[in-house]
Amino acid sequence: MGSTTLTTPFKDQTHYSFAKKLLPWTIYAFFPIVIFRLYFYPLQLPQSSRDRFSNTTPIIITSSSTLSLAPPPRLSPPPHFSPYKAEEERADETPCDYTSGKWVPDKSGPLYNGTTCGTIKDGQNCINHGRPDFDYLYWRWKPKQCELPRFEPNTFLQLIRNKHIAFVGDSMARNQLESLLCMLSTASVPELVYKDGEENKFRRWHFPSHNANVSVYWSPFLVKGIEKSKLGPDYNKLYLDHVDERWASDLDHISMIVLSIGHWFLHPAVYYEGDLVLGCHYCPGLNHTEIGFYDVLRKALRTTLKTIIERRGSNGNAIDVVVTTFSPSHFEGDWDKAGACPKKKPYNESEKQLEGMDADMRKIEVEEVNAAKDNAKQFAKFRLEALDVTKLSLMRPDGHPGPYMHPFPFANGVTDRVQNDCVHWCLPGPIDTWNEILLQVVKKWEGPSERVE
Repeated sequence: MGSTTLTTPFKDQTHYSFAKKLLPWTIYAFFPIVIFRLYFYPLQLPQSSRDRFSNTTPIIITSSSTLSLAPPPRLSPPPHFSPYKAEEERADETPCDYTSGKWVPDKSGPLYNGTTCGTIKDGQNCINHGRPDFDYLYWRWKPKQCELPRFEPNTFLQLIRNKHIAFVGDSMARNQLESLLCMLSTASVPELVYKDGEENKFRRWHFPSHNANVSVYWSPFLVKGIEKSKLGPDYNKLYLDHVDERWASDLDHISMIVLSIGHWFLHPAVYYEGDLVLGCHYCPGLNHTEIGFYDVLRKALRTTLKTIIERRGSNGNAIDVVVTTFSPSHFEGDWDKAGACPKKKPYNESEKQLEGMDADMRKIEVEEVNAAKDNAKQFAKFRLEALDVTKLSLMRPDGHPGPYMHPFPFANGVTDRVQNDCVHWCLPGPIDTWNEILLQVVKKWEGPSERVE
């Protein structure tokens, strides 16, 4: 019993000593936990309206009533960008003007090349045809007041999911189509599901991954026309009051149509309206009045847009229309002599001005698009835009196939005569920029509340 009486105070003293030693260590252990908790999960204190929305993605409303998600705020945002603008300030913002800018060096280069894309027309496959210089591949278009993002094939495919996009027009429409197919094929390989006509002028590809169709329709005037041939007259016939039904008959099955015309209007032609001859262009030997081609281009485009509006706007069936503006050529000499388009780099802005026929053709197309927009205002589901690429294309004399429209044209030395293509564009090449801008147009269209359902 005495043993027990001696032991109890000893145990109490031991427990007290242990607790006294443990308490500081417990405080030390909890202190970093508390600091950790406050650092990563701070207390919610009252915030100003600016602070409450600082981590949200702002919506910028453009002057065209387009709603588009702006990119997340950067650590050092550009001076013209502020995610905290008042609603009335954001309403005054205008979309990026992609028509004004310059070409700047770009080390990243194209998304594809002549061997990775199987849909390039042989005459535009400059790399495979032995073009020795590659500098023309390493430029990008830099608008003056904004950035033109690099093409995102997955984004474009998502935007055309379950849709049919058709390129309609002359060989420039085909050139733009093949550029788009090459860029999209870096994300999803299309299947050729239809082809018809000489040189496969009517073709359709299907992207199974997105149930999307992309087509090309050969129609160099958009209106009804009879092309010159070796067996017939050496001039074209245009019927300016009727569209070409080879594409127009499919309008009900097209979600977006990209129109591109211009160069074929320079060829000799006789123009009709109904059964009456209006006149002609370069028709010596015919008893018709020479009327040039500017008014004819205007009438053809006006008839085309009017028909699309009537057939698709009035029935409430949504369609998007894009008119790609005139693409200048760059011949500096005879088309069949070496050095017809010899430039190896883009023009500086001070070197080349948009003028003459190039400016006139573009002006007509832009004016007719704007007039059609006014006529279609009553149809909420009809959207129309000019893809204004004339100036940026004018600045790229280095981007054409030239003699490399044929494989290795100088394999046996330089000859006196060699055919040159200074109209179409190498693939890859500057025409890829057209589709970068096209993607931005479609993204703008698909912003929230842009189309009234």
